[in-house]
Amino acid sequence: MDEAVICPKCLKEDLLCVCDRVAAMETRHHVLILQHPQEPDKELGTARLTHLALRNSTMKVGLSWPNLSRALGRPAVHGNWGVLYLGGQVKSQPAAAKRGPLTILGKDSEIAPSEAALEGMVALDGTWAQAKTLWWRNAWLLKLKRLVIEPSRPSLYGRLRKEPRRECLSTIEAVAETLDALGEDPAVGEALRGHFAELLRKYRAR
Repeated sequence: MDEAVICPKCLKEDLLCVCDRVAAMETRHHVLILQHPQEPDKELGTARLTHLALRNSTMKVGLSWPNLSRALGRPAVHGNWGVLYLGGQVKSQPAAAKRGPLTILGKDSEIAPSEAALEGMVALDGTWAQAKTLWWRNAWLLKLKRLVIEPSRPSLYGRLRKEPRRECLSTIEAVAETLDALGEDPAVGEALRGHFAELLRKYRAR
């Protein structure tokens, strides 16, 4: 059997590569993706695809970084950033604090004002257990605002991947939902979901 050809950009085999349809899009908010080095799903993983699709993004692979600035590779203020939070939904919250499916929590899990400015967001990529490892090994994440998503739609994974909670999404879907809620051009979120849908189509076809 011939060895699979691996795309040097997305690192997926040729039959799953969607790079020919990916053009880097501009966003106001920077997206920092921290991927666990042992993330197992090379075929359906979406971290690198998300990074390739967003010009204003950074992707790092590792277990821990001393602070946000070191992870990002440039100076950054913790209070101006949010991290996609691993916790559940916020049950009681004033309508003014919500941005569609997104709730922003500040210090001590208090709901931040809806006008709270964010320079960027951090997404943790890996299995549920790996994401929790990244969370606990990087204490500086607690200094960031917490971005709690209540998904507006179920994950496109469907039965291809079993998630521990309904609100669990692929990295690319979670980023798309958050950028939508932060007021980015809706075309960005739709393009991200479109790339993911094409990846899943190719996976099923293969």
